[in-house]
Amino acid sequence: MTNEQILQFAEMQIPEACRECIVRDIMAVDQIEYDDAMKIFKKIAETNRRGMQIYALPFYTGFGAAFTGGILSVPLVFELSTVNWFNDKFVTAEMPPLEDLERMLEVGSASWSWMEPILGQISFFLLCMQFARSQLQNLGVRPYFNWQLNMRAAYLVSQFPQYDAEFLRSYSKIDKIVEPHEMSD
Repeated sequence: MTNEQILQFAEMQIPEACRECIVRDIMAVDQIEYDDAMKIFKKIAETNRRGMQIYALPFYTGFGAAFTGGILSVPLVFELSTVNWFNDKFVTAEMPPLEDLERMLEVGSASWSWMEPILGQISFFLLCMQFARSQLQNLGVRPYFNWQLNMRAAYLVSQFPQYDAEFLRSYSKIDKIVEPHEMSD
């Protein structure tokens, strides 16, 4: 492929093209052959992956909190022993007699008087946050994600200042947080 084609594909954020731009830049700067430049690129890729688990931590935390909250909400409303425990520890409301709590829906009806404000407020809060997020996405803004992409790219550029900063930044920004892109040779 020609350099122009590689640059065009790199602009389209195709990982192999971004890699090829860096490799060709390494070859030109260090005056080395392709195979040796690939070895240096692998060091660049490893450097870019450093600390990726820390960058992913807020996303995992958000997922874990949402998943846990969703699972816990069911027994907190419908399971009698959990409802009684929650009532004893946090609410202290008068419960109906046991003969009126024989079915899940009866338990849910008894617990709903104190669970509805909590679940309703959480639901409304999440709805508002989801709407705010969608508006930010409409504007092309992803505050934390863009910040961490820029920080990671700046770190990579600082570790390899002899190579083209724009190529390094582009490569860093297309690398996935959870697992690296499997590049074809």
